[in-house]
Amino acid sequence: MGASGAGCARGGIGLDSPADADIHPRRGERSRLGAPEEDHMSLDGKVAIVAGASRGIGADIARHLAAAGAKTAVAARTETVQDPRLPGTIHSVAEAITSEGGAALPVVLNLRDAESIQACAQTVMDEWGRIDILVNNAAIFIPGTIESARERHIHLSLEVNYIGYIMMMRAVIPHMREGGGGHIINISSRGAIPPGPGPYGDDVRRGGDLLYGGIKAGLEHFSQSQAVELQDDNIAVNVLSPESGYRTPGLIFAGNDPENPDLNFEAADPMGEATVWVCQQEPSGYTGNILYDRSVLAQA
Repeated sequence: MGASGAGCARGGIGLDSPADADIHPRRGERSRLGAPEEDHMSLDGKVAIVAGASRGIGADIARHLAAAGAKTAVAARTETVQDPRLPGTIHSVAEAITSEGGAALPVVLNLRDAESIQACAQTVMDEWGRIDILVNNAAIFIPGTIESARERHIHLSLEVNYIGYIMMMRAVIPHMREGGGGHIINISSRGAIPPGPGPYGDDVRRGGDLLYGGIKAGLEHFSQSQAVELQDDNIAVNVLSPESGYRTPGLIFAGNDPENPDLNFEAADPMGEATVWVCQQEPSGYTGNILYDRSVLAQA
């Protein structure tokens, strides 16, 4: 499990990364990075769901949203620690947020279960009466090529990394529309940037990176298509990726010794800060962007 990313804003409503901007121009490019401070909306009283928030990037995003004033649902499958290499639960993250004065609600969420997805949205509505922000962060990384990976693992990757995101969006969009709008942020990866034409050298990503990246590329396309569809509802859909890989439990899981796990993890604070900044923008004027955390912060 894990994700990585790099670059600046790119895509149909945004800019390519600096290295690629002149090489891969895209139709309708623009960027709203650096909007004036006075235009930023307060998150006080807003309600956010962060899917995949029991540890790593998701937990850090949830923590930053709550610190900015949003009531935050910490949604994931993990209620108890099953593997010492993967510390953190929805309860421990929610407790950490409340101990710092924030409002948090632990919610069990299985992205492979349609009923669980609907129940997550309904639980948040029952507790707080609205949904303003959805951050789709849950992810699973399957190593290997499409030949070496097991068929069930390929389906699992699609179900969690793509279909689950779509179903979460389906579950919250009606509530956002009823509330007058909102923000959806789908977490992607640098792996979504295609390798381009061959022949290829040893520096080109191979194996599971390409399977994971291909799914994330599809997610980015889907996100921009939904930005178009939902613009009139004042619902923004943006994509955010890490500019570089963070040393999270999921990222180092495969190489971490279960008998003597390395718990020296890296906080993904730039992802949390960038998420807050995006959610402070007016949805009608800031949508369809493919963004990278440190570039957002550098230009915000």
